[in-house]
Amino acid sequence: MALWDRIKESASQMQTQLVAKKNDLKSGAFRDASMAMCALVAAADGTVDPSERQRVAQLIATNEVLQNFPADDLRRRFEDNLNKLTADFAFGKVSVLQEIAKAKKKPAEARAVVQIGIVIGGADGDFDKTEQAVVREACYALDLPPHEFDL
Repeated sequence: MALWDRIKESASQMQTQLVAKKNDLKSGAFRDASMAMCALVAAADGTVDPSERQRVAQLIATNEVLQNFPADDLRRRFEDNLNKLTADFAFGKVSVLQEIAKAKKKPAEARAVVQIGIVIGGADGDFDKTEQAVVREACYALDLPPHEFDL
């Protein structure tokens, strides 16, 4: 199987697992951590072009699991995190990883946040090394072993 197909299949499997847990994923910590993860993956290479910002915002708005929360609230949180990262990536990343770490008290939510990162990273069919690296860092912030997610 080609790498491209494996990435798409992995992202699809992660999304299926997330939907199965949808009713358990309603806390504010999960919401905040998810939006921080989306921003971190979108800005993984240090820049966010308008089309990438729009694509991730669209994925957030249409993701079945995230429909537990008001779309406007999610977009605002995503944009706030993105602004921190684009203003000063290194400093912003510290703040964003702290937001992600809020989900570590509940292992199911922590895993779901990592899965969202993988879904967002793989959405364009190219879950690249920089995206994988930031999701791996998020795993450490959540006290989860990256190898559990093939990272």
